[in-house]
Amino acid sequence: MEAETFLIEVSNRGEHFACRQGDLLLIAMERAGKRAISVGCRKGGCGMCKVRVLVGTYETLPMSRAQVSEAEQHAGFALACRLRPTSALQIESDHFQNRSGPTT
Repeated sequence: MEAETFLIEVSNRGEHFACRQGDLLLIAMERAGKRAISVGCRKGGCGMCKVRVLVGTYETLPMSRAQVSEAEQHAGFALACRLRPTSALQIESDHFQNRSGPTT
């Protein structure tokens, strides 16, 4: 029996792709040949793939609190490399912020 597939809509990019149940969101996007989410370390530490889930359900693997605070996580923010959809999702990408401070 094949795993269920969920449609992922990246609303601020006007793109969509499929994600198989159990797959990480970032891997599914790359497999689909899309570039709707920025890619960094792929391990939850850099924050480049930070997204906000607007609609849908999901689970996350542990994420760096330096990149996604507890309050942000409760507001729907997550790292795409640590996010597994459990339904179709509508998300926004491009929430990466350089937290190292201003450059001089």
